[in-house]
Amino acid sequence: MNEEYLARAREKVSDVRIFINGVSKRAAQLAKGARRLVPSPPNDERSHLDIALLEVAEGKVVITAGDDADTGK
Repeated sequence: MNEEYLARAREKVSDVRIFINGVSKRAAQLAKGARRLVPSPPNDERSHLDIALLEVAEGKVVITAGDDADTGK
């Protein structure tokens, strides 16, 4: 897990339980084939968890108490 992504993403969500649930839900969506919301090179070997953390850190995914991971569509 990328510690920088974790620290940046953690600043966006005040409740750690909601944060964990939201990021894990988004990582699962990515694992099932969801489109990445951050640019990535063709041979990107980052984990789905790292991508989910980066999406939250960059504000592409907003995690709230009502819906663990809203992709901001």
